[in-house]
Amino acid sequence: MPEAATALGVHSLDRFTLAVPSLDEAERFYGAFGLDVDRGPDALMLRTPGSAHVWGKLVRGDRKVLRSIRFGAYAHDMSAFRERLRDNALANMTEAGDAIWCRAPDGLAIEIVVAAKSSPDAKADFRAAVDWPGPRGAGPRSSVASVRPRRLAHLAMYTADVQRSIDFYGEMLGLRLSDRSGDDTAFLHGVHGSDHHLIGLGRSNGPGMHHNSWDVGSIAEVGQGAAQMAAAGYTMGWGLGRHVLGSNYFHYVRDPWGSYAEYSADMDYVPAGSDWPGGDHPPEDSFFQWGPPPPEDFAHNYETTA
Repeated sequence: MPEAATALGVHSLDRFTLAVPSLDEAERFYGAFGLDVDRGPDALMLRTPGSAHVWGKLVRGDRKVLRSIRFGAYAHDMSAFRERLRDNALANMTEAGDAIWCRAPDGLAIEIVVAAKSSPDAKADFRAAVDWPGPRGAGPRSSVASVRPRRLAHLAMYTADVQRSIDFYGEMLGLRLSDRSGDDTAFLHGVHGSDHHLIGLGRSNGPGMHHNSWDVGSIAEVGQGAAQMAAAGYTMGWGLGRHVLGSNYFHYVRDPWGSYAEYSADMDYVPAGSDWPGGDHPPEDSFFQWGPPPPEDFAHNYETTA
């Protein structure tokens, strides 16, 4: 039997919940980004076009705070997760209905629920550019469609102790280390088949969200997304570039609270049951292969300094 069929591990990053000072501004930002934003009386729900799945929930708060992240698991694994988490007092496991809740080392609330697998089962389709009819390689600017991401790709988070967080997400949730750069950054994937990382970890003085990343299908869409956001008034960010660890093309758009939303294309894929050839990489070979210099405060955690 393939290892992925028997290994205990969450299979998908299902949702994040983020508190922000202004739901109005969050609605403008994520709507301009290309997501479907549904507004309720006290929260925003972020969906990708054509999907009923809620990838992000934004609630009102005094400041920007990553409240929780939810992982999807198979129904037959839930009892094993309960036993594993119950045996680790530091995880602070509780249950609410069918959901299992626990705490990461920095106190971040983690939810595990039975859910359909939303992480891909193969490497995502990718093209260098959008195809245009006729002999021209690029169509007129007035005809370019709005960029609309296909799914939530990953979440990058701050932590005060990268190794401790690697241990927690590995031992408790079954995520596996893809690559790291010493005690500064690490990237973890799912054992049932996922992108190079479902979550990224960056060293800081406490927890927080650095960015949420959204999959698009081409380099052209990454660049067009940047132009789309600039036209909406969101000009601060970083890109176009290509990462080393994960290999994805990127453009980050800074949100009104100091974190980022990323357009991402052509991420490396780790098949179910495979032995990914990860490693510990020096800083100069772990950040980006090419692109403009990042902003000076790109790695600043505004959640712990608000």
